Amino acid sequence: MSDTIRPVRRALLSVSDKTGLLDLATALCDAGVALISTGGTARAIRQAGLEVTDVSDVTGFPEIMDGRVKTLHPSIHGGLLGVRGNAAHEAAMAEHGMTGIDLLVVNLYPFEATVAKGAGFDECIENIDIGGPAMIRAAAKNHVGVGVVVDPADYDDVVTSIRQSGGLDGALRRRLAGKAYARTAAYDAAISSWFAHGVEGRMFPDTLTLSAAKLEELRYGENPHQKAALYRAQGAGGGLVGARQVQGKALSFNNLNDTDAALDLISEFDAATPAIAIIKHANPCGVATGQTLEAAYREALKCDPVSAFGGIIAANRALDEETARAITGIFTEVVVAPDADEAAIAVFAEKKNLRLLLTGPMPDPKRPGLAIRSISGGYLLQSRDNEVLREDDLKVVTKRQPTAQEMADMRMAFTVAKHVKSNAVVYVRGGATVGIGAGQMSRVDSARTAAWKAREAAEAAGEAEPLTRGSVVASDAFFPFADGLLTAIEAGATAVIQPGGAMRDEDVIAAADEAGIAMVMTGMRHFRH
Repeated sequence: MSDTIRPVRRALLSVSDKTGLLDLATALCDAGVALISTGGTARAIRQAGLEVTDVSDVTGFPEIMDGRVKTLHPSIHGGLLGVRGNAAHEAAMAEHGMTGIDLLVVNLYPFEATVAKGAGFDECIENIDIGGPAMIRAAAKNHVGVGVVVDPADYDDVVTSIRQSGGLDGALRRRLAGKAYARTAAYDAAISSWFAHGVEGRMFPDTLTLSAAKLEELRYGENPHQKAALYRAQGAGGGLVGARQVQGKALSFNNLNDTDAALDLISEFDAATPAIAIIKHANPCGVATGQTLEAAYREALKCDPVSAFGGIIAANRALDEETARAITGIFTEVVVAPDADEAAIAVFAEKKNLRLLLTGPMPDPKRPGLAIRSISGGYLLQSRDNEVLREDDLKVVTKRQPTAQEMADMRMAFTVAKHVKSNAVVYVRGGATVGIGAGQMSRVDSARTAAWKAREAAEAAGEAEPLTRGSVVASDAFFPFADGLLTAIEAGATAVIQPGGAMRDEDVIAAADEAGIAMVMTGMRHFRH
């Protein structure tokens, strides 16, 4: 690898994104660099009063086929690919009248933006760039002698280097070449994904191509000995990655992971009813609805005030001053909401280490998408769990019908259970969780853990009876035996919602009938590992 500074005497500029173009072109002209350009880029440079040569004058061939063929010519690619200092290459260039191109500045047709705006098939096809990627790859391959720029963010570095040394050094050329190949790879990934998902309607293509842009490196990963970074998925907008951090320390890997879990859960609740979710280690430890956000927060906190310390709090509507005051009553790592009024922001500002994130519109819980997980030697890919309970899903299988309040609480309990690590058992009473059992190997143990935590919470609050007395209970998967159900009944549950589908469903239903409780089956399982 050569670190020699390579002079820049001739540059080809062809860009769809004109950001910074004229400043760059002016700086190059001032440095004595001859400019070559195409179409609209050449017109913009010429209108600025700068001298520029059209590509067609270099190739001796006009642009044809609506611009599909203009830079695909030996005079261009020879000028980019000819190895400087290679006698045979230089002789071939001289024989065919080719002149070296020392700097290529290209950004591609806006294919991703065209797809994102919902354009039709023909328009998307026309926005697949051919000449641009070909030139980028040629210049990047020959980066020992040629500079290639695909991002306006790099214009200043290039201009500074040319002004100081008359050219580009090896380190800069290598960095730019690597970025160029990453861009063409991402571009091809976007096209491949569009064909697979948008055109062919295939969820799982034969070859998985992923593209994401690094936003920042994190201090460390899940543990201090692990490294981590945050990336934005190609074409993605909004959500957690697009949230505005109003205040607080930099977000850690665990903060981001837990906050995403909180945002995913709270987005299930309609903004018409104030709702709060408190998350710890990616598991809910309290969820509630209320007449106000403050009331919802206080009810959510009752479920497990010990675990809530140092947790993540998510709201489904804009935060107000009263809710902010309540939240800052205990140590909280992150608060995430669609928005916050100025009074609430001022309250949070009193806790300088608390991170406040404002997302704008909440993510759609029914949005499509894929979840990916690495395993030894490969990846597991699945569609995200975007199923939401519908009225038609609910089937009462017991002699006793649930009351309207029980049915509302069961729907909430099942929604929360969807976001609890399996095995999951969730007790809800009056629109608030009162016991959550997560991640146990036995469903019976999950039911017991939730009931035990509810007893502890009741004792801490000075309640005479466990919070689960008179509650409903949800299970994320079927009860394989009646023992898990009996544990919930013993804790005070009066109604149960579960997927059903076990070999011993009839035994479980009989146990519910014998106890005089109502049971609803959904036919829908929500394992979360």
